Amino acid sequence: MNASIIVLLGYISWTLLLLLTLALYRSYLSQSGKFKGLKFQSDGSDVLGFGNRLTRAQANCVECFSFIGGVLLLAIATDSATVTNDLAYILLAARLGQSMVHLVSTSNIAIQARFVLFLVQFGIVIYWIVGLFAKFL
Repeated sequence: MNASIIVLLGYISWTLLLLLTLALYRSYLSQSGKFKGLKFQSDGSDVLGFGNRLTRAQANCVECFSFIGGVLLLAIATDSATVTNDLAYILLAARLGQSMVHLVSTSNIAIQARFVLFLVQFGIVIYWIVGLFAKFL
């Protein structure tokens, strides 16, 4: 398996782990009586603190999958993973880091750190797109 496949699997696994954690957290809130009803807001605005951060971290992974996962899938499907392999692990580390910072804090420094980690991912994907364009045009 090449780095792009491993990172794609890692990204999907991380997103699923966050979703499972979110489901367990919300189940705990419902079962313990700390949250009345079975309906939760998809943006996490109805749960404070960690619950809100967990909801947003998971949603952010899903939101970013379209461009991160899409480019990785394109590279893998077109036998062009040589374009994405070199920076794939850095991208996954930045994705995991962004989520973990999101889970821990919403302080100004944490928000800035998350933004830097997002920019790393964004920059890598732009670099990959340029590389894929160069290969196919």
